Amino acid sequence: MKKSVEDRIAEHARHLGFDAVGFCRAELPDEARARLREFVEAGRHGTMGWMEQRLDQRGEPKTLWPEVRSVIVLGMSYAPAADPLATLRQPDRGNISVYARHRDYHDVIKGLLKHLAQFIVKQGDGVEVKVFVDTAPVLEKPLAEAAQLGWQGKHTNLVSRDEGSWLLLGEIYTTLELTPSEPRAGSCGSCTRCLTACPTDAFPAPYQLDARRCISYLTIEHTGPIPNEFRPLMGNHIYGCDDCLAACPWNRFAQASRQTKLTARPDLIAPKLEELARLDDPAFRALFSGSPIKRIGRNRFVRNVLIAIGNSADPALSPVAMELTQDSDPVVAEAAQWAVQKLGEKATCLQ
Repeated sequence: MKKSVEDRIAEHARHLGFDAVGFCRAELPDEARARLREFVEAGRHGTMGWMEQRLDQRGEPKTLWPEVRSVIVLGMSYAPAADPLATLRQPDRGNISVYARHRDYHDVIKGLLKHLAQFIVKQGDGVEVKVFVDTAPVLEKPLAEAAQLGWQGKHTNLVSRDEGSWLLLGEIYTTLELTPSEPRAGSCGSCTRCLTACPTDAFPAPYQLDARRCISYLTIEHTGPIPNEFRPLMGNHIYGCDDCLAACPWNRFAQASRQTKLTARPDLIAPKLEELARLDDPAFRALFSGSPIKRIGRNRFVRNVLIAIGNSADPALSPVAMELTQDSDPVVAEAAQWAVQKLGEKATCLQ
């Protein structure tokens, strides 16, 4: 029996290393567009102005590319081999989000998508494709839900029956008319573990996120001083946060990622805060070459490290924080002053 074009594409995608593949029409439900608009109109996107600037293109794939007929959504597991939150119990170490402990996934997935795209254009005369990996106004999670890779959980991230919350996404827009994937059951039910796991109460309600309170947003997207109300709640998170993802019970079905390029670098699993705080710009760039962390720059990263030092209650970290009170970047210097003050307060309490 001859395989369908969908089966051939899915088979080749899995051969390339993708763990999930689905198909949907190049359109989004009204609910997804309304949710996006409400999120932006409420200001919950914070300083991420790019979300507001291309709002229409995000909500309607054909606005981005009028010729698109179908969307192929690919997922790749990045499930960690060990407890992703173990570092939270080591206050002198920094906790880096699982997705940033290895090569930049944008580069890894985009390369594989291009290989798959070459295969797809051979499936018919005049077939056209465009590939995306979180680099264009594409509403990835609603498209992944439409393609039956999973559903958007109460933490607003995608939840997969097979990979839990550990799934990186990429999309291929195509002029091919493809049959949408069959619906798959799955839901969060009455579970609220992801909501209660959030240290900063970033979820006003189930299925709603206020990015301005999210540690991932604060440590990655937010450019100025981190608001004082959130600093003690950040613990030793220095780049991103996995607390809500790690709490998901569906993760029990996830197997450790089989993609070797997504295997965590040993030096990024539990790096010492003191060593990170001493990074100058060249050392920062060298350490995080090929890593998504590099894009936020040394100053923003060291700011995060200093917040973690202030939360560490470790007086041995006070000297490095004191040195950085003279840093040339005013945001770094202010974070260092805060860290010195917090460590001093803790030392006084212990006397």
